[in-house]
Amino acid sequence: MSGPVSQSRPAVIVLLAGDYPRIQADAEALRGVIKEHAEIVLWDQGFEHDLAPFPEGVLVIVLGGDGSMLRAARQLGQKQRPVLGVNLGKLGFLADVPPDQLGQVLPAVLRKQCRVVPHMMFECELMREGATLHSVLGLNEVTIFAGPPFALLQIDLHVDGDLATSYSCDGLVLSTPVGSTGHSLSAGGPIIRKDLEAFVINPLNPHTLTNRPVVDSADHVFEVRVPSPHAGTTLVVDGQSLCTLEPQDRVIVRKAAPQFQVVEIPGRTYYRTLREKLGWGGRLTKA
Repeated sequence: MSGPVSQSRPAVIVLLAGDYPRIQADAEALRGVIKEHAEIVLWDQGFEHDLAPFPEGVLVIVLGGDGSMLRAARQLGQKQRPVLGVNLGKLGFLADVPPDQLGQVLPAVLRKQCRVVPHMMFECELMREGATLHSVLGLNEVTIFAGPPFALLQIDLHVDGDLATSYSCDGLVLSTPVGSTGHSLSAGGPIIRKDLEAFVINPLNPHTLTNRPVVDSADHVFEVRVPSPHAGTTLVVDGQSLCTLEPQDRVIVRKAAPQFQVVEIPGRTYYRTLREKLGWGGRLTKA
């Protein structure tokens, strides 16, 4: 559902995953709250509409979890806009506004009294036989999974055209600071503050004691090659399977020009989010 942009009331675009019945029901309950303060010019339940025709100043409200925020980042593409994430999912690291607080925070957001924090994005390009087979924009991470028959995989990492190292492992995660609290963290990687511009290179289950996660500047170009992929070796970008890899494929990752723009609510600081969402505690308790 869409309509013309009103001149008298602030305009908003609402994005949600309508294929999840619970999220759809919760979103419908919030529709009235949003309409109290703004004109809904688009209610997109499938992350499928072209957002380019709408004015740049239109706020995007995402109703869902962090997966919905990733889908919104892909949908916005090269024309990113301020995004307010309302957590109807589980973790809510990016979408961290509780639904029962939306009516309180939305007026200040619409008056532009909240800070908009840019988050680094990346471009992932798959080159095959000298041609670009895929080129996608991402926010979280690029992952290569070994896949069936589930034997160790050789993965070569090049930085700015020079061979950095060869891993013998189950896969490789190359993540942004936003993605550092996702799959990379689960695989033993470090947490990188989200406003930094860096990549975390993290091998999955490396068969050596010397391989550790590496943090490098986002100013470099990273290229990954798999000389002998398995039948199921797969390239995954932000949780979406892109394709299976062939021996001569080159996976190239670089910092993108667009930045994902998240509206930050006062009091929802980065370290508070780490404490509350990831259960990060600084004290030892006595048994």
